[in-house]
Amino acid sequence: MATCFPVYRTYVSSGNGSVSDADRRYILKAVEQARARQPEIDPELFSFLHELLLLQHSGDLEAELALRFQQLTGPAMAKGMEDTAFYRHFRLVSLNEVGGDPSHFGVTPAEFHNACQQALSSHPRTMLATATHDTKRSEDVRARLMLLSEIPVQWGEAVHRWMHHNRRHRRQGLPDPAIEYLIYQTLVGAWPISTSRMCLYMEKAVREAKKHTSWTCPQADYESAVQDFVESILADKAFCTDLEDFLAPLQSAGRINSLAQTLLKCTAPGVPDIYQGTELWEHSLVDPDNRRPVDFETRTALLSELPDLDCEQIMARTDVGLPKLWLVHQALHLRHRCPQAFGANGEYTPIEATGSKANHVIAFLRGNNALTLVPRLVIGLGNDWDSTHIRVPAGHWRNLLTGETVEGGSVPVARLLARFPVALLSQAEPEL
Repeated sequence: MATCFPVYRTYVSSGNGSVSDADRRYILKAVEQARARQPEIDPELFSFLHELLLLQHSGDLEAELALRFQQLTGPAMAKGMEDTAFYRHFRLVSLNEVGGDPSHFGVTPAEFHNACQQALSSHPRTMLATATHDTKRSEDVRARLMLLSEIPVQWGEAVHRWMHHNRRHRRQGLPDPAIEYLIYQTLVGAWPISTSRMCLYMEKAVREAKKHTSWTCPQADYESAVQDFVESILADKAFCTDLEDFLAPLQSAGRINSLAQTLLKCTAPGVPDIYQGTELWEHSLVDPDNRRPVDFETRTALLSELPDLDCEQIMARTDVGLPKLWLVHQALHLRHRCPQAFGANGEYTPIEATGSKANHVIAFLRGNNALTLVPRLVIGLGNDWDSTHIRVPAGHWRNLLTGETVEGGSVPVARLLARFPVALLSQAEPEL
């Protein structure tokens, strides 16, 4: 029954004997699913367990069972879903993330705003994390991979071409097509990546999948075939050139996606969390790849340079990740200066865009003096905002990422994003 829970755990407490409506639904759903899967088990046993988990039977042992069962469902979910299913289901691996649903591709701007307003109402201090020690792929890897959802035809053609070209590197038909598809997605998201890192990742991936090999019963022949395939294709200059040609238009777009999610994380309702190393571009994979030492000396040196650089100088050093560091720096400083706008009592106001590219805009106000603007679906946007505008509230505003001043009113999105891929506006201090 533990494997039937749709969430990690419920939060039933024996202290006051209360059970939330959400927990009641989760427990009922799990019981019904378990009963359907195991019709040979006496239905009364499921009914009794249902009552126990809802604390409907008094007693110390009964309460202990309900509480301990909640400690069981979390590991069951993690091992069954995240450490098995996520290594078997590869439609778009950037969706295979902790707490995620691989069947759910995204939300509309309206759905995003609704989620933010609900978070502010119910969990205003929730942690906003785009990377953790347990992330399957770093935030920048996922930001690039998400672009594939915008170019399914081109992506399909590339995969077909690579599979045909790389048949020469297979051994006895291995790796199987699903694992080969995982390899190509991983290369697209993490490139450039060394052969040793890629081989270590694939060893973990095939063992976690538990289809042909596992940690407890490793199959040397299968694992060797996968490793040989990875080494061979990464030594194949024709394949690597084709891969890099495919990636060329995705590099910049992936970085824009990364900047957009970073700004949303730093300004949406909740408390942003910056995982070590992600202050710059970080294309790491699952642990232990994301536990490699972080070069903090370089980050410290780059941070010290920021006050002396203008927007163009920062953008000119995009390859080293300076735009991301600058964005994090400015967003966190704004939160520090305006705690009332971003705190539990701060307001969240969606800003609707108008024009032909309005669907490519996410914009909102925090309080009365902080405005966030980011693009979405950037490949389909084609760097052409046409006549798309947003209405900036009345007053004098300053773009903290470019230094430009903006007057309230209907403002072209193209103007706000001309010098930096995202915009963070703050009410300018009145002149004395």
